[in-house]
Amino acid sequence: MPRTSAGLLLYRRGADGYDVLIGHPGGPFWARKDEAAWSIPKGEYTDDEDPWVAAQREFVEEIGLPVPEGPRVALPPVKQSGGKIVTAFAVAADLDVTDSVSNTFELEWPKGSGTIKEFPEMDRVAWVSVADAYVKLLKGQRPLLDHLLAHLDGA
Repeated sequence: MPRTSAGLLLYRRGADGYDVLIGHPGGPFWARKDEAAWSIPKGEYTDDEDPWVAAQREFVEEIGLPVPEGPRVALPPVKQSGGKIVTAFAVAADLDVTDSVSNTFELEWPKGSGTIKEFPEMDRVAWVSVADAYVKLLKGQRPLLDHLLAHLDGA
């Protein structure tokens, strides 16, 4: 059974089309990576959990702000390279992320040192154009942008 994640893809009208809200993962592995490193706010959920409920929970944990009100659009699930299935919901919102604060995780760092350090799950979040998101997002999540644009073109 593949692992499953649910997340929110916030979007807003930008200067040149649409912008989306994405986050950069925290921790030492991702510290110097930018291209193909960012993600939508998302997290794993179990078979008995509603993906929309999980997506909202993960958004609050990773962004530290309430989920914006507004209609949601369930985007077709995508499969990441590791096999994880990501279910995402698009929500139109112009959220001010100035006060965004992510939850944290603990990791032995440096590896083998016996020292446990705490890192933010997302060390920064940003509104970026869809064009920039195609570069910054993990490759397995880029099809979410295609699905979002297809929905917006048909709306």
